[in-house]
Amino acid sequence: MYIIGICGLSGSGKSSVSRAVLERFPGKIGVLEHDMYYYAKKDKPKILNYDHPDALETGLLIKHINDLRSGKTIQRPIYDFKTSDRLKETVEVAPHPILIVEGLLLFNIPELMPLLDLRIYVDVPLDRAIIRRIKRDHIERGRTVKSIITQYENTVRDAAINMVQPSRYLADLIIPQGASNRAGLEVLYGKIRDLLSKSDKPDGFLSGVEK
Repeated sequence: MYIIGICGLSGSGKSSVSRAVLERFPGKIGVLEHDMYYYAKKDKPKILNYDHPDALETGLLIKHINDLRSGKTIQRPIYDFKTSDRLKETVEVAPHPILIVEGLLLFNIPELMPLLDLRIYVDVPLDRAIIRRIKRDHIERGRTVKSIITQYENTVRDAAINMVQPSRYLADLIIPQGASNRAGLEVLYGKIRDLLSKSDKPDGFLSGVEK
């Protein structure tokens, strides 16, 4: 299994890039969203900063990545952003030749970085990302604009400037403007086509595939 990490600001378009890849290569790509691994309230009732690695159960994500690499099917958690809690239900995820792991803090977690064979950063200006986040959280998640702005001022902006944006220098490929950057996507598609052609050979992927 070849693992692609997609990182970027909240509202940068990481999920749009993932969806574009899934549509181009149906049935060949698996996806794990880091933000589905926010702790349940019963396990961590007082999360003050949702833009810090401590708010996420990354140990479980790493276990699931390793299980998928071993050919096992996993039960991925579901996080409900309207209730800010993890649901009892899970989603079954089967192994695929290529796995995308997406999240805004991926490149800030030392234990996770060695698992990522290819690191991609979706780059958009901070002001555009926050506008997208306000629209998403208000329309899709039912939050008030005031609460979104308060969270942005208290934690989101600091994490964006001090953790997420600096992590782009750890990326192998930066895609400005995300899924609207057709040239950048074609570069990624070409890499994936090459990887899938190797996976079809008898030996499959070799460890240490060149980037």
